[in-house]
Amino acid sequence: MKIQLLEPVVVINKLGTSFFDMALTQTVYNQSLKATAGDSDRAQTLSSHFLLIQSVLSSVAAMLSIIPLSRMADRHGPKVFLVASQMGSVLGMFTLVIFMYCEVPLEFLYLGSLLHGLSGGGPMFWAGVAALASLSSEQGKRTLKLNIVDFCFGVAGVVGGLLSGYLYQMGPSILLLTAILVSVVALLYSVFALTDSRRSLSESEPLLAESENGKTMDRVSVGMLMSTMVLFMLGMVGAENVLQLYVLKPPLSWDSIWAGYGRAATSTMYLSSFIGVLGLFKVLGDTALTLLGIVSNCTGMAIMAFTVESWVYFLARGIMMFACVPMPTLRAMLSKNLHPQQYGRVFGLLQLVLAVTDLLSNVFFTSIYPLTLGWFSGFCFLLSCAISYISAIPIMYVNLSIKDNSKILHLRTKILQANRKLLQLNQEL
Repeated sequence: MKIQLLEPVVVINKLGTSFFDMALTQTVYNQSLKATAGDSDRAQTLSSHFLLIQSVLSSVAAMLSIIPLSRMADRHGPKVFLVASQMGSVLGMFTLVIFMYCEVPLEFLYLGSLLHGLSGGGPMFWAGVAALASLSSEQGKRTLKLNIVDFCFGVAGVVGGLLSGYLYQMGPSILLLTAILVSVVALLYSVFALTDSRRSLSESEPLLAESENGKTMDRVSVGMLMSTMVLFMLGMVGAENVLQLYVLKPPLSWDSIWAGYGRAATSTMYLSSFIGVLGLFKVLGDTALTLLGIVSNCTGMAIMAFTVESWVYFLARGIMMFACVPMPTLRAMLSKNLHPQQYGRVFGLLQLVLAVTDLLSNVFFTSIYPLTLGWFSGFCFLLSCAISYISAIPIMYVNLSIKDNSKILHLRTKILQANRKLLQLNQEL
């Protein structure tokens, strides 16, 4: 029996990846500590370089797979994105199993990144999620729908972050085995239980940025919305990955338990962002919500640059309570400019652009971070703040354009009404 609920696969998949990410990060850092005889700064540098190469391999491989997967999605539906990416994720996890139980070098884990990337990786998973969520929701409720999906993702991240530290204390192999089992359950759900949730493509749902004849969409607005997402991710992704290493070194020196708390606090932002959308959507609208999220993220990241005690970290996370609002809201705004038949192709293209952005962000911040360890290791977070603030410019342009277009349409309507009245008067005379 096929069902249309997308949220369960997002939750289960996030639990599995949370467990695996903790196992991978701790394994890489511990191996780096052994290689450097306990020197934490050198271990940070080695771990940073390893994770950078791993990210590059995964992102490049994902870029190679996006075009063929998008063509398959056009023929068979966007569920292809979910199934392919999760299959690669499970196969990639088994490379860490082999590393733990066989005498292989750490570089063997690069194979797992390649497998995950060639199957689409995270970019294609989220392309499928965005397309299916858009197909299963009405235009007026789409922002709320995509934020509900993000909320479920965040709740799963909180649970996964809290449990992963304790499972790692029980044994790295137990944590890794749990990650694989949970990820397999998510894959099976996607294959056998989830349907494409397609609404009728012939339904008359107007586009947000259609012209008067209804045949063209505002490509400038689509480009600006994509630019906002690219700039926001460019500043956010690389800094978040660096932050995972930052908390492991002095002065914080977190162990796996505290690292789990940190991941849970990060994922709690999805919960607070959802509550914010739920309470403020009708009052503020899409554009204002996006700007609120950008300001929230940048302010918290600026405070993170000066974190020397754990409570400051959690204070910064509290200020970043709306940091997860922009991406799902921008995806909803983008989908309102598209016909349902374009979802697979455009969201696939979007994820290709975001995959390149993810790669550039990781390369940029992971390269800068080791250079700043000797004078100000929080510099990356200030840089992240500055870049993310720039992302507010395109969305403000779109908002002004929409207002101008609305005024023009309103003026045209009044002119047409006046002409009709004049015609009626002429006919009466």
